[in-house]
Amino acid sequence: MINQTKQELEKALNVDTSVGLGSEEVKKRQAKDGFNELEQPKKASLFVRFMLQFKDTLVIILLIAALVSVLVEPGDWIDSAIIVFVVVVNAILGVVQESKAEKSLEALQKLSAPNAKVLRDGKKCVVPARELVVGDVLVLEAGDCVPSDARIVECHNLKVDESALTGESLPVEKNDEVIDKTEVALGDKTNMVFQSCNVTYGRAIAIVTSIGMQNEVGKIAGMLLAAKQEATPLQNKLDEIGKMIGIMCIGICIVVFGMEMLSGLSALDAFKTSVALAVAAIPEGLATVVTIVLALSVQKMVKQNAIVRRLPAVETLGSTSIVCSDKTGTLTQNKMTVVKTYTPAMGLRSFEETEDQEAIDMLNYFTLCSDAELIEENGQLIEIGDPTETALVAASLKKGFSKEKLAETYQRDAELAFDSERKMMTVFYKLNGQILSITKGGPDVTLARCVNADITKAMTANDEMANDALRVLAVAVRVWDQIPEKLTSELIENDLTFIGLVGMIDPPRPEVKDAVAVAAKAGVRTIMITGDHITTAVAIAKNLGILTAGQKAIMGVELDKMSQEELESHIDEYSVYARVAPEHKVRIVKAWQAQGHIVAMTGDGVNDAPALKSADIGCAMGITGTDVAKGAAAMILTDDNFATIISSIREGRGIFDNIKKDVQYLLSSNIGEVLVIFGASLISVLIPASGFGVPLLPIHLLWVNLITDSLPAFALGMEPTEADVMNRKPRKKDEDFFAHGFLWTIIWQGIMVGVLTLCSYALGENVSHEYGMTMAFITLVGCQLFHSFNVKSHHSVFSKQIFNNKYLWGAAAVGVLLQVLIINVPFLSDIFKLVPLDPIHALEAIGISALTVVFVEIYKLIKRIQHKD
Repeated sequence: MINQTKQELEKALNVDTSVGLGSEEVKKRQAKDGFNELEQPKKASLFVRFMLQFKDTLVIILLIAALVSVLVEPGDWIDSAIIVFVVVVNAILGVVQESKAEKSLEALQKLSAPNAKVLRDGKKCVVPARELVVGDVLVLEAGDCVPSDARIVECHNLKVDESALTGESLPVEKNDEVIDKTEVALGDKTNMVFQSCNVTYGRAIAIVTSIGMQNEVGKIAGMLLAAKQEATPLQNKLDEIGKMIGIMCIGICIVVFGMEMLSGLSALDAFKTSVALAVAAIPEGLATVVTIVLALSVQKMVKQNAIVRRLPAVETLGSTSIVCSDKTGTLTQNKMTVVKTYTPAMGLRSFEETEDQEAIDMLNYFTLCSDAELIEENGQLIEIGDPTETALVAASLKKGFSKEKLAETYQRDAELAFDSERKMMTVFYKLNGQILSITKGGPDVTLARCVNADITKAMTANDEMANDALRVLAVAVRVWDQIPEKLTSELIENDLTFIGLVGMIDPPRPEVKDAVAVAAKAGVRTIMITGDHITTAVAIAKNLGILTAGQKAIMGVELDKMSQEELESHIDEYSVYARVAPEHKVRIVKAWQAQGHIVAMTGDGVNDAPALKSADIGCAMGITGTDVAKGAAAMILTDDNFATIISSIREGRGIFDNIKKDVQYLLSSNIGEVLVIFGASLISVLIPASGFGVPLLPIHLLWVNLITDSLPAFALGMEPTEADVMNRKPRKKDEDFFAHGFLWTIIWQGIMVGVLTLCSYALGENVSHEYGMTMAFITLVGCQLFHSFNVKSHHSVFSKQIFNNKYLWGAAAVGVLLQVLIINVPFLSDIFKLVPLDPIHALEAIGISALTVVFVEIYKLIKRIQHKD
């Protein structure tokens, strides 16, 4: 469409732009092509989503054990009921999380303009945007939101803000000229307008060339539909743990069942022991604990200006090694700002140094020669007009002159509007009985119309600012006796007196440079991806420390010539990507992922949405971000602060440490429980005369796993992040969860818990089986409560850090209280088949459990000595 003339386009789409389509023709096209709306994703029913929660290996094993237990002995249903209750609660939690997850396409639908001005049957009318068809003739004016992609056929000073779609920070000047090139970047299709972009200046007539999913926004919607939500590293690791425990559980249950049968027990009693072992082996509370720890961490992060939409994404942040960031609105303020000035008398200076009257007068001339306004509402300045012009008005305001104040002296009269061909604008003012014309425009064309200018010096200043990626404007004036009757450029924009230049840019956010440096120290590399021009992108990237020696910048057109394999092999060379399209961003993200990196993508525009969803974690800006970007992202930054991403990475690393502590604590406890059941069965087979029974019943183990274990685990999840966490390098994507001796630590600590519990049971068994079970129950719970303090830190349990987690102390107190109640309240002790102990045996059980601290402290001391050596 961009290569066709107006006549060729009218013929191809069968429309007369002076009349528009007829009503009947519109109905025919709607029947054929559908409506101008986006596809909605197919959603699974609530029942299907609920049932999918039961596909986990551990859950299936537990449910089978519960079902068989009831079938074998229907009267003893309490244990099975508890198992089913826990599984159902976990499933409900999962469904609730999923129901909040995907709203990207709903946001895209909302982004579409609700109405459109069109020519139909020769008349201008307003119709719902969804009813547009290909061939409809659009009437566009300043302030309109473009309702569908369209080719411009008539254009008058049209400027369109495409920042949300292309990343271009400035409004794009549009025209109705034919583009001869066949390969043109989206941002360079100057004779097209695109759905959801806003007209900031001028007017135009355009023919709709596509609707719905065929629009550029629709293509992005298609990418969102196609993008699959990848499992996070934490989800993968927990799945590995589940499969490992499931296989181990089945194997040991079969062995124990056989041993129990060999020892002379009935098949029913042997099965009960096997069920108890299954309950002991499976950490029922692990998934729930991790979910709640992540949820608590999410609440904590909200206070730090980060909203996490998908819980496992919190942990993913801690693994991040690449941050791919959009420039406009993310690394920069998305607000054009005057940063340098030039006057013939004072030369080139920063805006902060500009204090002389001559320069301030220059800034005021720029403000007067503009249509922009700054209006204060509720203590905030609302910008109205072209971003370049609002920057000029803001510059005068910073020097003490509002446009309203200037209007008291300067009375605006005639004007010659801006034209993209001559690149100038002139406004006439009445001032003290004189007529003053003020002309602003591009330095080259404006200086050529001046009679007093030292063009060489002025252009040197212009080149210096342009090399810093500044947008430069010139201003000049002329005094008249009266306003000419005929306003032509040749007459009024000549014989001008040059006043000066301003250089402006969308400046970097002040906190970003330090954040990039902190990220680099933590082994996290920042990559800039933008739809802006490469000169501007390189200048900003160098200023922020993103583009350093030996690294390159590349444009989207060059990316198109590279295969994905080539991009992946050279991805490490590039730190800046300019003039890119949405599909380029996705390619870049996937290329880094192919190299084994965990990638975070930040952005705020519609054009960022596919990459936000494809990345391991997408971070959208909450203030300037579009609803589409927020819907596709896993995390939203409520302060639009790039530095918040880095603090979130720090928080993510701390959360992963805490989850590892939870896994260490819960699995070592479960291994201990398995050894208690397995060890007792082995002793009863090898030493039949010992009279060893089953030390713990399924209800005991369920109670320990779901209540006693869970409370300290939640508390461990609230451990403060260690001070040196950002001095580490990111974890590798393929690093095993149990690397660095972590698995061995869990195993020997589990053996410790199991052996101590068996010893306690043996002491109590000398009195009675109920006494033995009670002592074993107290010791198992005690071991785990003491062990939670062992796990909270690599340092000694007696260090000052022991008091930095009030939640853990609270969990320990609640655990002790619950055990006292269960054993000493008759109703509860009958359910749990426990008996109150005399003081001597109670102290023995507690003393045995306290040995966990002794053994772990010896282990920590040995590790510290080895580390020093």
